[in-house]
Amino acid sequence: MIIARFTIDVPDAVLDDLAHRLERTRWPDEVAGAGWEYGVPRSELAGLVRYWRDRYDWRRAERELNALPQFLATDGDESLHFAHLHGAGPDPMPLLLLHGWPGSFFEFLYVAPRLADPVRFGGNPDDAFNVVVPSMPGFAFSSRPARPGMHVGRIAERYAALMAALGYARYGAHGGDFGAGVASRLGLQVADRLAGIHLNYIPGSYRPSLDPPAPDMTPEERAFLASADRWMEEHGAYAHLQATAPQTPSFALTDSPAGLAAWIVEKFRAWSDCDGHVENVFTNDDLLTSVMLYWVTETIASANRLYLEGRRHPLRFAPGQRIDVPCGIARFPLEEPFPPRSWIERGYRVVHWTDMPRGGHFAAMEQPDLLVEDIRAFFRPLRKP
Repeated sequence: MIIARFTIDVPDAVLDDLAHRLERTRWPDEVAGAGWEYGVPRSELAGLVRYWRDRYDWRRAERELNALPQFLATDGDESLHFAHLHGAGPDPMPLLLLHGWPGSFFEFLYVAPRLADPVRFGGNPDDAFNVVVPSMPGFAFSSRPARPGMHVGRIAERYAALMAALGYARYGAHGGDFGAGVASRLGLQVADRLAGIHLNYIPGSYRPSLDPPAPDMTPEERAFLASADRWMEEHGAYAHLQATAPQTPSFALTDSPAGLAAWIVEKFRAWSDCDGHVENVFTNDDLLTSVMLYWVTETIASANRLYLEGRRHPLRFAPGQRIDVPCGIARFPLEEPFPPRSWIERGYRVVHWTDMPRGGHFAAMEQPDLLVEDIRAFFRPLRKP
């Protein structure tokens, strides 16, 4: 594995092409007064596109992103993009921060420095971490898989190889969304190298074994499974499409910046603790930087394919199988559907649980201080073998 420094520098031609496409957006009609009932309202997206066209500054976003030291780890025809912040403390603990969809390494822009340099943010230097933030294969500046089979188990293998190449023999991992799936696979595949895993999401494909001697499901667990089915029926069209025919919408999403923004920003509104108004939590700049990391890298197609890979390789536990490394759970109230603790403990060794007062799916962006303090608290007793 060859590791080299990396700096984001999108060619001017890509930005000029984007400006031309935004200027020539072809808008669909809509049902009068429908609000969000049919999906993203035209007025909402038109305002964001105007901001994108007239006021958003990608070069400024580039400078903010490049403030994180970034690298490419190349192995054959595959490359992993990652940020790597060395901790400012007496004995920093290595920590992977793992994003999902429709996120990116940008999710941790406000969290990674707090974890690496706690004193700078009013914390204790003993809580410092050496922070590694990879871009998932097929996301942002990592290479796009050209062959089928790049599921979260294989991604976990690549992250384990990356940490070994960086000289980290023992480390922790935090993840949400697909990142929680990768952290869980690390707990299954390289448990001897993990101090623990911290999650703010439980993989949707997770199913513990219910075969004897497992106890019967509780009423609360049955209610959760029913609610998860209802959620998928009412809100899961995107997931079903991306898990069955991800290439089909990719033509439109790769060609239309307005379409891409609608596809992604809808999820930031629906999954965050924003009371139905995405601007309550996210700035236009943060929303558009999230979209831009798919646009400028042309990775929405490869990112969406992870849903199909996940459908083919779900997180199913055999009788007696479980993740035995210590697990911490940060339960944010707008992260739905979320399993009861008893369901999670069938497959994970939960030693830490926090019910957060606010926040949703994008915890690192929505509530960075709450998430950072919970990560610190979970890993404090696990820093030494």
